[in-house]
Amino acid sequence: MNNLTAFYKKEFIEAVILANKELYTYLNKSLSLNDYEYTNIIGFGGDNSLKIDLIAENIFIKYLEKFGNIHSEECGLKTTHKEFTIIIDPLDGSNNFYSKLPYYGTSVALQKNGISIAGFVTNLVNGEIIYRAFEEEIKYFSLLEMQQFEPLKITNTKISIFERAYEYPNICQKLSNYHIKFRSLGAVALSLSDANNYDFVLYAGKIREFDILAAIYICKDLFIYRTNEYLFITKNREKYEFLKEIINEV
Repeated sequence: MNNLTAFYKKEFIEAVILANKELYTYLNKSLSLNDYEYTNIIGFGGDNSLKIDLIAENIFIKYLEKFGNIHSEECGLKTTHKEFTIIIDPLDGSNNFYSKLPYYGTSVALQKNGISIAGFVTNLVNGEIIYRAFEEEIKYFSLLEMQQFEPLKITNTKISIFERAYEYPNICQKLSNYHIKFRSLGAVALSLSDANNYDFVLYAGKIREFDILAAIYICKDLFIYRTNEYLFITKNREKYEFLKEIINEV
């Protein structure tokens, strides 16, 4: 990353923050029932796009396309043959949003020649961004205050997250046998990026880059295990070995 200028880094971080700010403001001040309508447009990720999905995507494209190729869950790859590519999930947890379940957000990853160099995940309910960019430490930004902040650090965790648990009853039973409490929250990027707050975050099923790349970069200092069907992140080596054993037994 030596050829990345300080100006590019600063401008990119600011652009991601401003895109999230515009979307956050829209959701809180301009949202209408019309935005909840399905468009019958099947996005690149395979889902029927809501109008709000496309609104969110267009906001991110407006702010970020000057920095590189765009690869988004709705439009797919918009390439300008640059060495940088921005991978976007403009509305992580769309079904939660549609059902008024307050757990949804956005995910933005920056790659240079296929290698992740920045990741941003935003909780659009509380307006908080967690991000790591260009080999620096994890940072937190409030869209309400428009400034960085330091969250309270909780060392003892009581629950784990198992996204899409409903499709894996055998794993659920094994976890239950060990008296492990877990939740399935429905927004993969949000859950994975917050892995430090849980015993572990496990995701099972079809793994899409839009959902995971930003969070994996944010959590790159933790223990990460990935196969074609499973991905989990934990801060605890014992949990890491335990989960590998559980998955390999299924």
